Amino acid sequence: MSHILVVEDEAIIRQSVRRLLQRHNYEVTDVDSIDAAKQQDLTSFDLIISDLRLPGGQGTDLVELAGDTPVLIMTSYASLRSAVDAMKMGAVDYIAKPFDHEEMAQAVKRILTESKLSHKPASSTALKAEVNKEYPHNGIIGSCEPMLLLFKKISKVAPTDATVLILGESGTGKELVARALHEQSRRQQAPIISVNCAAIPETLIESELFGHEKGAFTGANAMRQGLIEAADGGTLFLDEIGELPLEAQARLLRVLQEGEIRRVGSVQSKKVDVRLVAATHRNLKEMASRGDFREDLYYRLNVVELHLPPLRERGNDVVEIAEAMLSRACNKMQLSTMHFTDDALQAISQYQWPGNVRELENAVERAVILADDDEIPASILGIDVSPDRYISQSMRDNLVQTEQYVPNTGQQQQGDLSLDDYFVHFVLENEQNMTETDLARKLGISRKSLWERRQRLGIPRKKGSK
Repeated sequence: MSHILVVEDEAIIRQSVRRLLQRHNYEVTDVDSIDAAKQQDLTSFDLIISDLRLPGGQGTDLVELAGDTPVLIMTSYASLRSAVDAMKMGAVDYIAKPFDHEEMAQAVKRILTESKLSHKPASSTALKAEVNKEYPHNGIIGSCEPMLLLFKKISKVAPTDATVLILGESGTGKELVARALHEQSRRQQAPIISVNCAAIPETLIESELFGHEKGAFTGANAMRQGLIEAADGGTLFLDEIGELPLEAQARLLRVLQEGEIRRVGSVQSKKVDVRLVAATHRNLKEMASRGDFREDLYYRLNVVELHLPPLRERGNDVVEIAEAMLSRACNKMQLSTMHFTDDALQAISQYQWPGNVRELENAVERAVILADDDEIPASILGIDVSPDRYISQSMRDNLVQTEQYVPNTGQQQQGDLSLDDYFVHFVLENEQNMTETDLARKLGISRKSLWERRQRLGIPRKKGSK
């Protein structure tokens, strides 16, 4: 039985919370001030629920004293600023008074579950048996411990309407996690709308997300529904949300706060019921500290955080995924069953897969096309497992900062540049004078493909580029 400490100076609220928690079979201790709370052994509790403003101090004063015990802040000052401040000081979450009893019960259950998953992991064998028996995978392949814990968290979070932030490198399958959250939620019969924020030009992003009225701008010949409105009743998945312009971030914050949108060019707002799931490979907290991302939006998004590990940290999962992709590729191309040779399996296991699952899928599909028989040898996978194959991120950062590109050394001549060499050379030489749209057009690819190659090759967009 979980033991919860309630710190609240108003007797009616304190007693109400105590009775609520006891009805849900929690052991409860309640006190009426900061000083009384400090007399308790705070680390012995499973959760601390505290009012923000108390006699003798702030509820957030307990965060540091509580150690690993999570602290949930209650506040009648239901402004975003107080919530942001509380979470910046280490509170696990906040709940605004007056709150619904069911809302409080769900928040407590979620926090206790996440705390147990973080601090009391089961053995790998027991964990795998438990997850395979009780938690759906929704088509996501994985048996390593980080993925098994992720499946458990998805099943705990999905039934709620909590906003979820999925973190992971490009190509790790963040959209699959978003779809799993949707398919296990009460919204599964409604649509899930997926948006890649980096693939939409900045001049169109607000119109795409929020819609526009007829005549709102040049070319707006008819009213258009936005993608947020299209997701009403369902789930909105914003991939690469770190690429969202600041103006659009402000409007998205209003959707999260007020549950309403206003089309571009409209004077009226419309209520929407949307569950937001966001994903990024970037560090939003660092971006917020630099002013590149709204701090208040970051704390609104980061209600529940899910980490998707890169493929190189998933152990034997890579072979399991490769074999599943091989089977799928054979079925897609209507070919007989193929298998990897021993050297191919060794190469797949040793390679670091900087492009993660997306790169693995491309390698398998290419190998199926090039194979002469039902065997897939390492030679046709198109990967190089030699140590000098890799360039560190710091070296790539330095390359971009100095805007100098040196193609492969040795006997290679200018006319022998690889496609990646040519791409890097062309982008670094022209990005100051050309927009992203112009660069993509000259290279004969889409803006989305240009963005994805930038990520894979470590060439971030220049400040102010469009």
